[in-house]
Amino acid sequence: MTEAGTAQGAGRLADNVAYFARALRSAGLPVGPGAVLDAIAAVEAAGIGTREDFYWTLHAVFVKRHEHSTLFDQAFRIFWRRRALIEKLIAQMSPVAPGSDAEKRPQAGALRVAEALAPPRQEKPDPVEKTEFSARLTVSDREVLRSKDFAQMSAGEIAKAKRLIAGLSLPDDRIMTRRFLADPRGRSIDLRRTFRRSLRGGGAVIDLAYRSHAVRHAPVVALIDISGSMAEYSRLFLHFLHALAEKRRRVHSFVFATRLTNISRELASRDPDEALARASARAQDWEGGTRIAHALHEFNRRWSRRVLGQGAVVLLFTDGLEREVTGELTFEMDRLKRSCRRLIWLNPLLRFEAFEARASGIRAMLPHVHDFRPIHNLASMEGLCRALTERPASMDTPRRWLKAS
Repeated sequence: MTEAGTAQGAGRLADNVAYFARALRSAGLPVGPGAVLDAIAAVEAAGIGTREDFYWTLHAVFVKRHEHSTLFDQAFRIFWRRRALIEKLIAQMSPVAPGSDAEKRPQAGALRVAEALAPPRQEKPDPVEKTEFSARLTVSDREVLRSKDFAQMSAGEIAKAKRLIAGLSLPDDRIMTRRFLADPRGRSIDLRRTFRRSLRGGGAVIDLAYRSHAVRHAPVVALIDISGSMAEYSRLFLHFLHALAEKRRRVHSFVFATRLTNISRELASRDPDEALARASARAQDWEGGTRIAHALHEFNRRWSRRVLGQGAVVLLFTDGLEREVTGELTFEMDRLKRSCRRLIWLNPLLRFEAFEARASGIRAMLPHVHDFRPIHNLASMEGLCRALTERPASMDTPRRWLKAS
C-alpha cells in the first residue's frame, strides 16, 4: 500500500470515528474530544482485522460504564452498517477483505440511537394554508407517553418521563403504629400527662390529657434486578424510588444481578441524575447475570431485621427468569413474605398480553407474593401508587396466573 493510500485511509478513518463519537454524544454517552483522539490512536495501534476487533477497540475507549453498553452496541450497528465503512476501511488498511455479518434484530434503545444518528433537517417547509381542527377527540402527547414502553422511548421521551415520575401522586399508605402522641381529640387518656397536670395545681383539679396512635408512612424496601434484560426498566424505576425518598419517606433500595448491593445512601442525593450515577458506580455487576435466590438469601440474612420493621412494604422488581431453580428460591421467597407486611412483585414481562407463568422460576415465586403487577410504562407506575394506597383486589392476586398456565 502506498503512502498516499495510507494517508487517505487514515484521514477517512479519523473523520468517521469523529462522526461516530458525535452520534454517541447525541445519544447520551459522555464522549469528549480526548476520547476521539484516543480511539483513533487505539485503532491505528491495534490494526483493523475484523469487524469484531474494530467493535471492541472502540468499545474499550468510549464505554466507561455498564449502562452505556446497550446504547453503544445499537449506535455501532446502525452507524457502520448504514454507511458500510468498516469493510472499506479494512480493505484499504489490510490486504485481507473482511466478511459480512448477518443483521440482528434491534434491541432496547434502538430508537434513541436512531434519533441521534439522524441528521437535523434544515429545509424550510413549503407554506401551507392554515386550517383549524378540534382537538377534543385526539390523544395528547402525555397520554401517548403514559402508555409507551420504557425500552422503546427516545432520549427526549425519557427526559419527559423522568419529569412526570417526579410529579406523580405518591401513595397515601399511612399506617397506625403502636406509639402514642399527644392529641387533645384522642379517645384514650394519657395517664402520665394527666398526673403531671394534676400535680401542678396541687391535685385539686384533675385535668385529663388524651392521646392517639401515631400514624406514619410505611417504609418501602425495593429489591431491584439490574441484569441485562432488566436494565432499561430498572433505571426509570430507580427514578421512581428517588421521588419517594425525596418526599421524606423511608426508602431502602437494593440492587442485584450476581450479588446484592445496598444503594440507599446513593439515592439520597438531591439530584436524581447524580443519585443514579453514584448508584451505578457502586453496583459493579450492572447488566450482569441473574442470581435471584442468592440475592434473596443475602438480604434475608443480613438486612431483613434491619429494614423490614414497622409494617414495611417490599417491592420486588425482577422478571423471575432464574437460571437454576432449586428449593432455596422457594424457601427465601416464603421467608421474605413472612417478614414484611406486603410483598409486591413488579414484572415487566406482564406487558405482553400473551404472558403465561410457564417458567419454573416464576412458578416457584408466585405463590409467595401478595400482588403481581406490570411495571413497564408510566401508567403502570400510577397503578402501583394506587395499589400501595388501596388494599389488594382479588383480581390482582397471583393465583389466577398459576391457574391460567
